[in-house]
Amino acid sequence: MSKNDTKIKRVRHRSTLPRKKKVAAYARVSTGKEAMLHSLSAQVSYYSNLIQNKRGWLYMGVYVDEAMTGTSKERPSFLKMMNDARAGKLDMIITKSISRFARNTVTLLETIRELKALNVDVYFEEQRIHSISADGELVLTFLASYAQEESRSASENLKWSIRNRFKKGLAWNTYVYGYEYENGTFKVIKEEAEIVKEIFASYLGGEGTLAIAKKLNERGVLTKLNNKWRHNSIQIILRNYLYTGNSLLQTTYKDNHLTKRKVINNGVLPKYHVENSHEPIIDIDTFNKVQHLIAEKQKNTKVRTARDEKTLYRGMLVCDKCGKNYNRRITKNKAYWICSTYNFYGKESCPSKQIPEDILNEIVKSTLNLSSLNYETVNERLTNIIVQDKQVKLSLKTGQEITVPWAYQSRSASWTPEMREKARQKAMKGRNKNEKDNSNTTNN
Repeated sequence: MSKNDTKIKRVRHRSTLPRKKKVAAYARVSTGKEAMLHSLSAQVSYYSNLIQNKRGWLYMGVYVDEAMTGTSKERPSFLKMMNDARAGKLDMIITKSISRFARNTVTLLETIRELKALNVDVYFEEQRIHSISADGELVLTFLASYAQEESRSASENLKWSIRNRFKKGLAWNTYVYGYEYENGTFKVIKEEAEIVKEIFASYLGGEGTLAIAKKLNERGVLTKLNNKWRHNSIQIILRNYLYTGNSLLQTTYKDNHLTKRKVINNGVLPKYHVENSHEPIIDIDTFNKVQHLIAEKQKNTKVRTARDEKTLYRGMLVCDKCGKNYNRRITKNKAYWICSTYNFYGKESCPSKQIPEDILNEIVKSTLNLSSLNYETVNERLTNIIVQDKQVKLSLKTGQEITVPWAYQSRSASWTPEMREKARQKAMKGRNKNEKDNSNTTNN
């Protein structure tokens, strides 16, 4: 090569690949029944295969909920999906139908408009509608109104059917521990009936619902749904008037077809009492004694704080070890949040730690830069709080996650002057009693 020759460097041009569309799916079933759970499993499998096999799509998972209503408050996966959309993690959401996404027209439109502003498309398979299309919102408004009315009509028909059964003295809920429902009446299941009798006897003998549940679980006894016993399942047994051989029908009702919230019937609707409708497991005297004991315990329970304070973090605190929610508990006039698995089944099932509410409040106020806390503000700003042994992870509605360390105060640091004085007085009282006892012994 001569000096005058020009050296040309070969440049390789990379082909610009189009960005893959980030696609997820949303699936929901209305109840926790086995058939419905199979349906949910089938939907997850279907959407996973559909998205992963589509060229140009990036699989972002399937958000699944088991919920009683079409509202978002009881759908944690739906809320997580919305947070991921806000964080730019989604371009498109596939769902089966409008009724699976939301039965309330207002809720549907608010959600669709927010997602549209985020440039996230929602595709409804049954209706073959893309929400981001030009006429998408207009069509969705019409169809959502239709779905809401259809839901109301179905609800009214179901109510009529249930109330018609009540008028005839027939039960609606026929799935009761201790019985099987056969030819319009309850037949005793001997083995289960013995457990029912044991529960009533144990409670009258002074055992609490948690202790009874723990005893049954240690023996491997399961509930009607083959689950472990919990304190509330024991309470349901103890309060069930059906065990006396009589039926009291329509003691509760659903407030409306959207929320489907169960409400105690305090005379709004007629109640129906059917005497000697089936074979009893518990005599009426034993049942009445238990109800009296329950009432006495409730009367002696200290009055709790205001409802809005009690529910400040309800459904928001999640255990890092088992994934279950934390519940609020009052111990010696101090509020704590404790994992429900630990609370119901003990440390062996979940070795998590409880967290004092005052520490939690300080963490939330500091993180959100708030001077005071209320239910609305906390729920507007936070999605959930994951509780770990030495730290908590706060997930904000903006998609941001903040981890904050926490630790118990030392016992001496947490004591107030009043508490110290009370302890001193108690110690002096005990010392004086011991001196008096010793003096009496010497004189004798």
